[in-house]
Amino acid sequence: MNFLNEISHRFPEALSMAAGRPYEGFFDTEDVHRHLRVFEDHLRSEYGGDEARVRRTMLQYGRTKGIIHDLVAKNLAVDEDIHVDPESVVVTVGCQEALFLTLRALRRSDKDVLLAPMPCYVGATGAAELTDMRVLPVRENPDGIDLDDLVRVVEEARAAGLRPRACYVVADFANPSGATLGAVAREALIRLAEEHDFLILEDNPYGLFHAPDSAPLPTLKSLDGDRRRVVYLGSFAKTGLPGARVGYVVADQRVRRDDGREDGVLLADELAKIKSMLTVNTSPVAQAVIGGKLVANGYSLRAANAREAELYQGNLRHVLDELARNFPEGTQPRVTWNTPAGGFFVVLTVPFPVDDALLEHSGRHHKVLWTPMHHFYGDGNPRPQIRLSFSYLSPEEITVGIDRLALFIREQCDL
Repeated sequence: MNFLNEISHRFPEALSMAAGRPYEGFFDTEDVHRHLRVFEDHLRSEYGGDEARVRRTMLQYGRTKGIIHDLVAKNLAVDEDIHVDPESVVVTVGCQEALFLTLRALRRSDKDVLLAPMPCYVGATGAAELTDMRVLPVRENPDGIDLDDLVRVVEEARAAGLRPRACYVVADFANPSGATLGAVAREALIRLAEEHDFLILEDNPYGLFHAPDSAPLPTLKSLDGDRRRVVYLGSFAKTGLPGARVGYVVADQRVRRDDGREDGVLLADELAKIKSMLTVNTSPVAQAVIGGKLVANGYSLRAANAREAELYQGNLRHVLDELARNFPEGTQPRVTWNTPAGGFFVVLTVPFPVDDALLEHSGRHHKVLWTPMHHFYGDGNPRPQIRLSFSYLSPEEITVGIDRLALFIREQCDL
């Protein structure tokens, strides 16, 4: 992530199809003030007009688990049919902290390992590295994590004396691949977690941005029910306000002792203990902005993000159309791409291996940036694939970006 920021600063004239940022055209600073006022009125109603308590809640150090945990629970019930006790919710400094806290709590010895599909979001593998938790790669196919390979990896890990603690997965429009796990596979994954005794860390930053004419698939957490196999990781960066840096984790599991018995403590409480030594609490002012947006929209971020979802879907279609225009089937160079149903990303397969030096060349000479896929494997080996992000751009910028990219690819193929 630092590398992409550095490249962008080094080539400011280049059009960036690298960073998966939300579209800025709908940003309005007045919304921040409005959401703060809405949340303030909400607290005033909740506290019976106690102004001192309202001020204290918004401006003082807050509870470690957060001050909008109840609103997050309502949002999950409205949008995702996930019904949880608000006390199982910990509001975090972005989803990145939620990932770190969860892995830190699960990692007890060097035998504990994380399972993750490859390619994988670098924030997940990075958080694992910070907690000294080894990551075991699992194959990913066009429909998401390969469940047969998952079983193989788990069994081989246990035979080697390792303990698979959790499997990280983005079930909807994964970063970077854009893959979506099917309905049958979702149920099968939860059954495998039960059978082989590991947790599922479900990260869902893009699930709201599906095609308007298609019904969203149920989240793993909504399918989980009383099995308590899924820890749900959420973020308001894409659906609320990225600058607020507010995320959360739903951890309604009971902590188990080393002898396998449950001691009655919520995993969320264990995460809160770790958070209290890390960031103390998530900014109450930032939470108030997100809380106000939730209250103002009847706790539904689906409703609040209707125009964003429409824009991202339009951008996705435009990227696919521009790729087809620049690289017609049956012509050279042979460039192929996947066709995700939503999210922020498309992956191109090109006729040559791609590394960071080529990205710099593209930024300097062709004025277009993208992301080499080797970053999502973590091994530094160049691969003939690049990730394109379309969320941040206008249709006109997408056209320019794909045209510049096409010139770069033809140059590399000597065409």
